[in-house]
Order: sequence, then structure tokens, then C-alpha cells
Amino acid sequence: MNQLYINIDPPYNTGNKDFIFNDRYVDPEDAYRHSKWLSFMEKRLKLAKNLLKDTGVIFISIDDNEVAQLKLLMDDQNKGLFGENNFLGILIWVRKKKGSHLSETLRKMTEYILVYKRNKIIPFWGEEAYKNKWQPLLKRTNREKILRFSSGVVKATIKDGIYKKGIYGKGGTAVTLLNDIEVKNGVVKTDFSLKSRFVWTQAKLDEELSIGTKVAINSLGFGPNVFRWNQLEKFKKPTTLLNEEMGVGTNEDASEELRNIFNLGGDNPLFAYPKAVSLMEYLIKTVTYNNKDAIILDFMAGTGTTGQAVLELNKKDSGNRKFILCTNNEDNNSSGYKIAEDICYPRIKKVIEGYKNLKGEWVEGLGGNLKYFKTDFVDAEPTDKNKLKLTEQATEMLCIKESTFESIIDNEKFKLFKNSNHYTGIIWDQTTISEFKKKIKDIKGKLSIYVFSLGDETFDEEFKDIKQKVQLSPIPEAILRVYRRVFK
Repeated sequence: MNQLYINIDPPYNTGNKDFIFNDRYVDPEDAYRHSKWLSFMEKRLKLAKNLLKDTGVIFISIDDNEVAQLKLLMDDQNKGLFGENNFLGILIWVRKKKGSHLSETLRKMTEYILVYKRNKIIPFWGEEAYKNKWQPLLKRTNREKILRFSSGVVKATIKDGIYKKGIYGKGGTAVTLLNDIEVKNGVVKTDFSLKSRFVWTQAKLDEELSIGTKVAINSLGFGPNVFRWNQLEKFKKPTTLLNEEMGVGTNEDASEELRNIFNLGGDNPLFAYPKAVSLMEYLIKTVTYNNKDAIILDFMAGTGTTGQAVLELNKKDSGNRKFILCTNNEDNNSSGYKIAEDICYPRIKKVIEGYKNLKGEWVEGLGGNLKYFKTDFVDAEPTDKNKLKLTEQATEMLCIKESTFESIIDNEKFKLFKNSNHYTGIIWDQTTISEFKKKIKDIKGKLSIYVFSLGDETFDEEFKDIKQKVQLSPIPEAILRVYRRVFK
């Protein structure tokens, strides 16, 4: 069953032109600065809560400026928010390798992520996430590290023999073997060192080996993999400290990721303080390890890091998670780039299709589908004309809801879309229902049908002969019903 989780990275209200209220930037000297920010957040967090299922979880990124106010707001159940009983914890993310030496007070190196459940607690990822699965030790977006291995510790599924030092593989997953090794009877018999973009430090590797984690080389071109073998009693729940030892990158890593995707050298001109893909991937993994069909919503998406993290995670564990990203189209840091048009959408498109990085190397795409919509207002007056307009504007959204994107029939009377085993029909003219039924008589598989109605007729009588085959909904009533639930 699809489950919705939410991750948002709201404006931090630092006073550095990062927060707009009523079409104006909020000045750091504004006496109502905090109350304006809280008013802005309260409306959005109420909507977020209504969107989540009972077992949903929300992650909210924030820094020192508003963390105290945000915690009090989220705890206020009287305002229709999450409530103190649904508070799961505050994660501390090490966002910088080194704090600013220009700081007149403390060097800021961390930010926070507040975690709340909707109602019912869900299990965070545990041993099951790794049991009987090999996990890669490297990731192409990480910085290079050297890991040292002792003889007899590393298993090998590559052929027995002598392997000379050198570079194996190519691109971001290339591995440099720093000395010759001998593989015999499925074990590396020599001490050796590898250089690549590893997710673990040497300290983390040594700690894992000490509790029984297995390491194997399945292919020199892709580096070693790790295997947590029946370590349930020694497994630790996710820690509140997120740093490089946990495989979580920093702002610097995130900026480098963006520069590589857009092939831009020098300082990052695109976006101030992006989030690292590895951070978002870690958060998503904690709540979706046993639900790989989950939906991840980020309605303050910025550069689209959450979308890339979902795609990366799906590639690693063959998941089918989906993401919904929403963002404005403002210029984030006076660079001239519009967030949605120039950064978020192109980034996800490149990650799906592949791109050339700063070294001129081709990075293979992660695959996936992408739809891009621009929101606008539809007149709220419930006239027949406005109902028709709403239905017309929502056609593609219905296809997304049903995951049917291939057009089979497209005319002024009705439309039909499909995926491998699911069809979506949209009927504009009720008088053509008989004609539509003739078109679908040989279709096998699930069939969702939306019939335009100025009221809320169900049309059960017209489809009673095939009622076992179809699921009927009147539109725009089916759309308006969702709005009423969300905005209740």
C-alpha cells in the first residue's frame, strides 16, 4: 500500500532575504519577524498533517533561528498541528566540515531536522534492511577516501589469481587498487588499500568489522560491498547525529553534486546551501525500508534533492518509490537562475537521463518518469463553466493519480490512458457513454472511469453490466472531494 511521507526545507528566517511574507522580504529588525514566520508555517503544516496517513512521518529542516519556535508550534495540538505526543526527535545534521572563521561568536556547523509522526508509530529501518543483502560501499557523489583492509578479512567472488594495482572501472564508481593483491579460495590473502568515493571512513569500517559485518569484493570495477550477517542483537536504531561517518554528506558535498550535474566549475552559482543527496536518502530510507512503493512529498523542494534521493534509493534496492516536488520559481541568491525552471526540473531530468560531469565523464541516468506542472488559480465560483475548466485542467493530474500515462484514445468526447495493466477513462459527454463502452469491451485489467457531471451522479446504472470491471467517479466532484478533505 502506498504510504505518504513528507520532507520539507522551509525558509530559515535568517533575515538574509530568505523569507518572503506578503510579497516582501522580512527584515532581521522586524519586530514581528518570528510571528510572521510562524503564521506562514502554521498554514502549511496543517495541510501537511491532513495529507499524511496515520502512519506517515514528516521531516522538517531548520536552523537556530526558528528551531525553538517551530518545536512549540508543532507541539500545539489545539491549533490542529501534530502534538507533543507525536514528536519522535530532533536530528542534528553536521552540515559543514569547518565552521566559518569569520564568525564573531560560535562557528555554526550543524542544523536540525524535527521528526513527527502523524498518529501511529511506524518501525524505523532495522536489520531487515540489510539482512541477506549486499550493500555497495561507494557512491559516485562522495569525496574520495582511502580504506585499508587486512589479509584474510575480505571475501572475493572474483576469480582466484593476482590482481595488479591500478584503476578498475570508470567514472564516479572507479576504484584505485593501491597495491597488488592475491585472491585464493575466495579470500583476499594480502593486506591492501583501495581509493574511491566511499561512504564509510576508516573508523566506521573498523567499527563495522568489529561487530561481524562482512566485506566482499564482487567486482573490482565497482569496489567492495558490505553484508550485515545476522547482527540483529547488535543493531542500533538510527542515531540523532548525522555526519560523514553515517554516510551523510555536507553542504559542500551538495554544492559539488550540483556543480557536477550542471557541469559548472568554480563556486556554485546556482543555489545557496543545498542539501546533500545522501542526507535525504538516509531520511527516506529510515521510514521506507519495508515500503518501497511509498510516496515522498516535498512541497518546499528547492533544487530537487529529495527527488534525486528517491531515484538513487530506488536504483540501489529496486524500489518503486515515487516523489512529488513543489517549489516556487524565485531567484534563490540573485544568481539569475529560477529555482523551478532552471534548477529543480533540469536537475531531475539530467539525473534520470544521464549527464556529463565536470571531468567530462558520462554519468549514467537512474531512469524513471517525470511530469512537470505549473500551478494556477481556477475561479472558485461554482458555475458550470468553472466546473468544466477545473476538469480540463485536472486531466493530467488524474492520469498521475492512476499512474496511466500512455494515451490510447484522445478526442473531444472521451479520453483513454493506460499503463501495463491499468486503464483510466475520462468521459466529457455523458451521451457518449455507450460509445465509450464499446471501445473498452475487450480491455482486461483495472479500469478507472471519470465521468464529467455538473452534479455528483455516480452513473452506476449506465455501467451496471460491467460494474465488476470498473471503478466510477464523477468529476469534478472527485477532485473537489480531495480539496475538502485536505482543507477541512
